[in-house]
Amino acid sequence: MTTAVTTAHAEPTPSPSPQTARVHVAGAVTRPGVVWVPVGAIVQDAIVAAGGLSADADPAQLNLAAPVSDGMQIIVGTAEEPLGVISEPGGGGGGDGSAGPLDLNTATADQLEELPGIGPVSAAAILAWRAEHGRFTAVEELQEVSGIGPKTFERLAPLVRV
Repeated sequence: MTTAVTTAHAEPTPSPSPQTARVHVAGAVTRPGVVWVPVGAIVQDAIVAAGGLSADADPAQLNLAAPVSDGMQIIVGTAEEPLGVISEPGGGGGGDGSAGPLDLNTATADQLEELPGIGPVSAAAILAWRAEHGRFTAVEELQEVSGIGPKTFERLAPLVRV
């Protein structure tokens, strides 16, 4: 089920101020990236500032009324991959409180499978790529893995590192 997000458009500002918060919005939104929203904004406001939900968005697992804070990351899921994540600054990838983004060069299959859009087949493909090519030198190399398309990469990029 797609939920409409209707709220006043939060205009991006060119630089930080005490009245704005910077929020990274990724996943199923029209314009993913860093947006600026007024202090006191909620998740729904940040999604609107990122151009609103894309056609395949499913924000049902997100608390759209949650307040946002500077440096927060919001990942909007889809009907196919309904996982939505809100991570506080300094929080872990996947919103589970881990120490940070998952290292592609040391991750196990089980750890990879916890990422949105990664099941056993994709995790095995990532490990096979690593075995064949050696260490990942850039997160963008993940796009060379069979089965990792642009949308999956967009969801994964903020959650992984090399």
